[in-house]
Formats: sequence, structure tokens, C-alpha cells
Amino acid sequence: MIADAGPFHALLTPEAVRERCNAIFACATEGAALHFDYDADGFDKAADRVVAEIRLNYPRGNVPFHSRWRHFELGGRDLWADIRAGAAAMSREDEARARIDLAVVSVLLDAGAGPDWIYRDAPTGLALGRSEGLALASLRMFEAGTLSDRGRNDPLRADADAMERLSLDAFNRAFQVRPDNPLLGAGKRVELINNLGAAIGRTPDVFGRDGTYRPGYLFDHLKGDAALGMIPARRILTTILERLGDIWPAARRIGGIAVGDIGYHPQVTHADGTDRIVPFHKLSQWMAYSLIEPIEAGGIRVVEPDGLTGLAEYRNGGLFVDAGALRLKNPENRKRTHAPTDELIVEWRALTVALLDRIATRVREKMNASEDALPLAAVLQGGTWTAGRRIARELRPDGGPPLNIAADGTLF
Repeated sequence: MIADAGPFHALLTPEAVRERCNAIFACATEGAALHFDYDADGFDKAADRVVAEIRLNYPRGNVPFHSRWRHFELGGRDLWADIRAGAAAMSREDEARARIDLAVVSVLLDAGAGPDWIYRDAPTGLALGRSEGLALASLRMFEAGTLSDRGRNDPLRADADAMERLSLDAFNRAFQVRPDNPLLGAGKRVELINNLGAAIGRTPDVFGRDGTYRPGYLFDHLKGDAALGMIPARRILTTILERLGDIWPAARRIGGIAVGDIGYHPQVTHADGTDRIVPFHKLSQWMAYSLIEPIEAGGIRVVEPDGLTGLAEYRNGGLFVDAGALRLKNPENRKRTHAPTDELIVEWRALTVALLDRIATRVREKMNASEDALPLAAVLQGGTWTAGRRIARELRPDGGPPLNIAADGTLF
């Protein structure tokens, strides 16, 4: 645990994400938000789309959690299972560590790829772009031992030194980046992995064991924290935020705390140094969701998954804009390009988080399902993300988001 820094440390929690995003949503319901109006009829249309998506994708009702592992299930195959079948035997705890290594790296590389990049996978014959292509490329890089200090002798691991040494040339080869196959923000992605290696090397109490340092040792740290073999999902997130906050390019520190993915909005008011700050922690929460399955497979039960929030990203947010739940006060803003930190984008992301909690409740009502049967993580998977992608493809030839974002490959 890092030293408490009062209100700044409190920003590193899912409760702060919810509370501050809901402050902006309260303004929107009164027509007083700065950039968007809320439309209840559009919200119902979005909920209907999510229900239809769940019934189409999971007709038996067995919706898994939203996580990176869904992107390793491609072409009717579980590609991680294929890799494990051809690798050396592992204990279930060793496999949990390997899967955490993979998930952490893959999630950090999972910001928007741009419309022109494609990864062509020889073993499966798949040619994929966007999030699935990034997942497949990161899986193959991991399988090849690119991030292992032991190379092909022990490939299924991500060691701190190897990550810190990863070069742009090696990354571009692994991800097939060329002038005719450009990947948005390739250099920033490499910087993230380099920073991850450095941060893990500086945090031996969480990520070190027997003189080696890797993300997978988070499993052992959480096992030590588990009570009766259980750990709350929020504890995974807070550990990530507290221990890996410095990995982001140009990481912001406030009150001595690395605060990660935040924005500023004047309708979030606090009588302290956190005034106007809206935390999101999108990739950190995506990582936390993606670590639940490896941790549970290693023998630790993860409880209270709805302690995490929805993800403030453009597929979920796009669903609400495209379905009419959120309407721009100034339609001209559709034509402009916005930085991720612009006030309009911060407001959009905050409203997205607030609406995801509400759409989960509405979807359960429509499907006569309990919160235990259909937690937020399942609604995201079933779900809002795929419904956002589907409606984007219906409305725009490139299937991109409804707002133009000047992304750099580290957030969106």
C-alpha cells in the first residue's frame, strides 16, 4: 500500500469514478450539462439494442465477463488453449502467472489501432484489425518469447528487463507495422511496455520473486491478501492503480500521487485539491476485468465484480450517442477533432460510465435477470461493447466512433 495522500489517494478507487461521473450525469438529467443533453427515449433504444445483442450472442444466457480473454477466442478456437496444449506442463498457479503476464501486456496495447492496420495470422489464416487484431498480435508476440528473459526456452512470461528493453523495431516486426500497414501510436505503445518493465522492477514487494520480476507475481501478492481464499475485484484495481500509476507517458502526479487516467470538468466540485478532477482509469479497469479469470483459475475466488465500473471508451460511449441517449448541444462538434483531455470528451466519458450502470439495471429488468446472473461485466460483454460496434458500422462506413478523437495509442 502506498502512503495515504488524503483526497488524492481517494481518486484511485472505483467509488471515486462513480461518484464524480454521476455528478455530471445529474447535471445532464436537468438539461444543465455543458455539451450533451440526455434523452430517456434514446436510452431505451440503447437498452433494447443491448438486449438484442445478448440474445444473439449468448442465446443460452451464459454470458461471460468482459475481458481480454474473449479476444483470444477467435475463429471458433481458444487460442490460449491451443498454445498451452503445445507448451511445457505448468502448475495451475504457474499458468495463472503466465496468463496475468499476457493479459497485462495485451491490455496495455489495446488502445485504438486506427482504421488502416491489419494483423495477418499465419497459424489461423485470420486477418484482423482493431481490438481483435491487437489481441492476436500481442498473443503471438508473447508466444514467441519476445518479452521473456529466457526467450524460446521459456517463452510464456513477461519479464521486467525484457519489457524495458523492447524496441520499436522489434514491436513493429511483431505487429507487422509497415508504411502500408500503419498502427496508430506504435511508439507510444512501446513506451508503455518499457515503462511497465521499469515500474515492475521498482516494485519487488508486489512483482518480485526469487530475483525475477514480472506482472504475474501479482497473483502471489493477492493470494497473500485474500481472506478465506477470496479477494474483491476492487482490490485488483486499486493494486494496479497504486503500483503501476507511473507507467503512462507523461504520467500526471497530483499531491505526490500518480493519478493515471483523469480529466477535468467544472461541474465536479470538491472543496480540496481534487476540485474538477474526474477519474476514469479505463485501461486499468479493463486490466482488472481481464485478470479475474486467471486469478480464479489459480485458485483465488474474485468476489464483488460490480465494484468495478463500466469502461469509459468509445464503443460504450458511441452506443449512447448513436442511439440518441446523448445528444450534442452543438452538432458542429461532430465535425471537429477533440483531444482525449478536452472538456467535451471528459463529459462524454463521464456520462458513459454513469449510463453503463443504469443500462445494466434496465437490461436485467428487460431480461428478468438478477444482478448475480447478469453482472455489469457480463452486460459489457454481451452487451454494450458489441452493440456500440454494431450501430457504428450501421451509421458510418469505417465503423469508427461518432466523435473524432486525436488518440495517441495509449488511451482510446
